[in-house]
Amino acid sequence: MERHLRADLSPGAGPELSASGTGDAAAARHFPAGPPPLTLYVHLPWCVRKCPYCDFNSHQAAAPLPEQDYVDALLADLDAQRVPVAARRPLQSIFIGGGTPSLFSGTAVARLLDGVRARCELAADAEITLEANPGTVDAGHFAAYRRAGVNRLSIGVQSLSAGHLEALGRIHDPAQACDAVATARAAGFDNINLDMMFGLPGQSIAAARADLDALIALEPEHISYYQLTIEPNTAFAHTPPQTPNHDTLDAMQEQGIARLAAAGYARYEVSAFARDGRRCRHNLNYWRFGDYLGIGAGAHGKLTDTATGEVYRRTSTRSPRTYLASADKQSSRFRLDDADLVLELALNALRLTEGVEATLFTARTGLPATRLEPARSRALADGLLEPAPDRLVATPLGLRFLDDLVAGFGEA
Repeated sequence: MERHLRADLSPGAGPELSASGTGDAAAARHFPAGPPPLTLYVHLPWCVRKCPYCDFNSHQAAAPLPEQDYVDALLADLDAQRVPVAARRPLQSIFIGGGTPSLFSGTAVARLLDGVRARCELAADAEITLEANPGTVDAGHFAAYRRAGVNRLSIGVQSLSAGHLEALGRIHDPAQACDAVATARAAGFDNINLDMMFGLPGQSIAAARADLDALIALEPEHISYYQLTIEPNTAFAHTPPQTPNHDTLDAMQEQGIARLAAAGYARYEVSAFARDGRRCRHNLNYWRFGDYLGIGAGAHGKLTDTATGEVYRRTSTRSPRTYLASADKQSSRFRLDDADLVLELALNALRLTEGVEATLFTARTGLPATRLEPARSRALADGLLEPAPDRLVATPLGLRFLDDLVAGFGEA
């Protein structure tokens, strides 16, 4: 799964909102650049089998999938969220994630995207991504996705070692992963992301190198390369596998960064690497603290109302069954307070290797730049931030200890 915020973003701790509540603090915010860019995330929550490391809102699919009813529910969810503050802005990108979206037919995806276009303006060059699992690839599906308007695929390879794929509980083998890329190319896709993990159970540094070399040989435009982590409430958390030690993990990461750079993939985020012009625009909007609508079971959204100064998050009902049955798909709506805004912008923006322009803080939060002090001063003193007055950018040490860097902004 491509690493981005998606449906399981942990919400801030802001207060629940009434329909009219804004509050004095929100009213004091000023957004000189106007509202942020707007994107759409669509969550399709079903998988063939739940992977033991996965903590996303995904559920084992029963046949047949309720495609028609779920697309109806998604579009009803979108209708409910097209409040004036969102309806006035074109969608810059759409990301269909999961779960395993490639379980859905091309007909269902086409009806979904047609429904979105009927309700929202799309930017002329909108990036439209769909996630696919190599174990569910079908040439007819891929061709139909392309005809429907999907112009970017994100394929969850995770490893090209048969033994490691088995250890990860994946339903595909290395040959199927390679075939998925070939099928995507044949369907006309020229913008493909491939996911790969390192730090797998029993993996050596040499094995990680061989795995990554095999992935690079498939020549994707984008690679998400990230460490296997043991998340709470997963099968791996209950029965942890033996994973490499910290020194080995550090060596794997440094080796991977160097190998990807040598192959022409520039690192632009902690775990994202791209060829020229192929950065994931949808994820960049998250990392630059843009706005997004989230539809689907368990999806989250973030919207900014520059007139009231309100920035709020909305969550959809998590259970697919309840989501399908409920007229009101919303489970909560809450305002981000000033402390939430400082922390969340840091959490996102500091993942970017180039950071962000310092003016983005006020543009996205409506708060004065002085609100970042003294967190910024502490981070500078600790060597975690670059001493660049016009940018917020982590040092190499700050990227290595990103959790510590971000936590400092939580104290702001």
